[in-house]
Amino acid sequence: MSTLAEHILPGHPQRRRPDAGLLDTDAVPLVPAPAHVAAPRTPFWWQGTLAALAWALLALLTQLWPNLPAGFTEWAYTTEFALGAAGVSGLLWLLVLAPESLQPLAQLRRRLRPAGPWLVALALGLAVWEVLTAKLGRLPTPFFAPPQALVEVYATDAERLAESAANSLRLLAIGIGIGALVGFATGVLIGWSRAASYWIHPVLRVLGPVPTTALLPVSFYFFPSSWSTAVFLIALGMAFPVAILTWSGVAGVHKNFYDVARTLGASQWFLVLRVAIPAALPQVFVGLFMGLGAAFSTLVVAEMLGVKSGLGWYLTWAQGWAAYPNMYAALILMALLFSGVISLLFALRDRVLSWQKGTLKW
Repeated sequence: MSTLAEHILPGHPQRRRPDAGLLDTDAVPLVPAPAHVAAPRTPFWWQGTLAALAWALLALLTQLWPNLPAGFTEWAYTTEFALGAAGVSGLLWLLVLAPESLQPLAQLRRRLRPAGPWLVALALGLAVWEVLTAKLGRLPTPFFAPPQALVEVYATDAERLAESAANSLRLLAIGIGIGALVGFATGVLIGWSRAASYWIHPVLRVLGPVPTTALLPVSFYFFPSSWSTAVFLIALGMAFPVAILTWSGVAGVHKNFYDVARTLGASQWFLVLRVAIPAALPQVFVGLFMGLGAAFSTLVVAEMLGVKSGLGWYLTWAQGWAAYPNMYAALILMALLFSGVISLLFALRDRVLSWQKGTLKW
């Protein structure tokens, strides 16, 4: 005897539901699904549009509003700064209006989308800066200069700035490298050995909080050159927080980890290298981040007082000649370089601690 289900779905397996007399078939859709489902459309980038308008306004304001005469000061590169702002506006318009089929532009737009409010704020901030300095003269010269003055510095004194930045980075890298290695080894030693902790820990507690810049006069006496003195002080400022945080991380490892490793036949070196150090690495990176601040300040002070190269020396030279645009240009470059160093350390931390991804919050 044929059933209704057999006529509808011939050859399809049937089962009887316990709560009904009708036959129930397996879950097979009678209405076919659509062959193609349209992908969700990306919303229009309104913030990018506002940013493009803001940069266009900055370009028009800079070029069409005449600069206020300020004694012997003449703001060159005004046209170049206006053209640069117009170029940024044109690029933003291109990204806003580009279709999704243009993959490079669409990908760049997706990356810049979160920075939309900052792009607007940066253009408006530069516009206010331009009006208060070059257009109305509310901020007195030569202590305050308009944005195009910085463009002039980067264009005419790029070689000296690049050389100073390279010298600062080389000095910083050597000092940070030595300080990080010494601090890490010291922290592991006092965290693992009670005898080392008894002798070294009090020394760190007494000498560690002393600012490294306070040791400049004494250090100049013991080291043969100002450059080696700067390396020592940068390394000292880096080593103290790294040692303290490494010691805390090693000492805080749960003893059950050691018991399990000893049960499996682990040696003392295995316990140190494969149990204590990996468990302490999050604390080590905290110490590195803390030490960077001391290293940056020590670098600048050492270059301003003794080292005859670097961005700190450039700041002192610019201040001595009342070249305030050069000073501001060096400060901006210094901020970008130091921020880049911190970003590199973040990338290194994410790579080394990839096994703890999702468990740490920074």
